[in-house]
Amino acid sequence: MKAAKNENNIIPSELIERRIYIIRGRKVMLDSDLADLYQAPTKRLNEAVRRNAERFPGDFMFRLNMDEAKLLSPRPQFATLEKGKNIKYAPYVFTEQGVAMLSSVLRSERAVAVNIAIMRTFVRLRQLLASNKELAEKVAEMEKKYDKQFKIVFDVLKQLMGPPKEEDESDKNPIGFVLK
Repeated sequence: MKAAKNENNIIPSELIERRIYIIRGRKVMLDSDLADLYQAPTKRLNEAVRRNAERFPGDFMFRLNMDEAKLLSPRPQFATLEKGKNIKYAPYVFTEQGVAMLSSVLRSERAVAVNIAIMRTFVRLRQLLASNKELAEKVAEMEKKYDKQFKIVFDVLKQLMGPPKEEDESDKNPIGFVLK
């Protein structure tokens, strides 16, 4: 009973969602983010993974190249290394299956509870993506059935379901004095 209570409130899913990235077309989590959630040093997490390397094939975990790592954590070239701000080594990233495998490598109660929360978040994200895809398919199907008078409605629906449009600087009204 005690474990069930802890696993439900251990980490809010929104916190986990913000730490899931899409890299190389896959949903992944950084080793440093996982270590933070497990409340363990990243070095120790990676040591445990290295000791059990046979459990982490390339589709469970891979190392970012330095260009990818710099995109996630940009820093000036002349900066000294500070914990959590600069990159000395490219980080490892774990796919959903890799995160699940971590629970067999990291044996603490917190690691198990965090893994449960992470797995639930991955499942929830998958369900959200599937429902959005289903909605887009239904709209496309309805668009085929109805005539041109509903074209405006379908265009608006597609616009609402798509990614947000980035504002162009030229679209904005200037602030301050404008000399002509």
